[in-house]
Amino acid sequence: MTANAEKKVLLIESQYFPPIDSYKALLNHDILQIEKYEHYQKLSYRNRCYVAGPNGRMILSVPLTRGKNQRTVMKDVRISNEEKWQSLHWKTLVSAYRRSPWFEYYEADLQELYEQEFKYLLDWNLACFEWMNSKLGIAVPVTFTESYQKEVSGVTDARDTILPGPVVTGAPASYTQVFQERIGFLPGLSCLDLLFCEGKQALKVLLEDSEK
Repeated sequence: MTANAEKKVLLIESQYFPPIDSYKALLNHDILQIEKYEHYQKLSYRNRCYVAGPNGRMILSVPLTRGKNQRTVMKDVRISNEEKWQSLHWKTLVSAYRRSPWFEYYEADLQELYEQEFKYLLDWNLACFEWMNSKLGIAVPVTFTESYQKEVSGVTDARDTILPGPVVTGAPASYTQVFQERIGFLPGLSCLDLLFCEGKQALKVLLEDSEK
């Protein structure tokens, strides 16, 4: 605890390929702490992310076993692999971003990730987070909560503060999206969107926006 006393810690729920706003918050902190003992909540980024489509935002949702049961502790939430959801998500990404400037650069590596099978949502989300960090060039220490506490001190508690919805507040990131000329800028998208559009400049965009 002493070593981390002066470091800024961001506490947030586990997210599937986190949205850009989560990364903007992360870059203002030194350590990420992921909530592991909360009860799973529907309609959040825990098992869904959004990408750009020609007609607007498209949702990628990871199917869960007994997904409607919100009393399951997050560390125990299992993925329903009976459905070919990874194949569907991958095909959606290829369709949406094959014309983006940088998709081809990351395609083979990302496809390999989508061919791996995971039992638990927490493990899948962490794998996606680590993949994204490696491409952005971010090296942030990750810890997990050891129990659930409604009130916490000494950290920035961002749990359930960044939520999906029809209207997403906050200034949009400063980059050009694939279908922006046709449908305008889409907020609330996964950081995948930024990566495919900006490539090696994605971290620079995030850093500039996180300072605003």
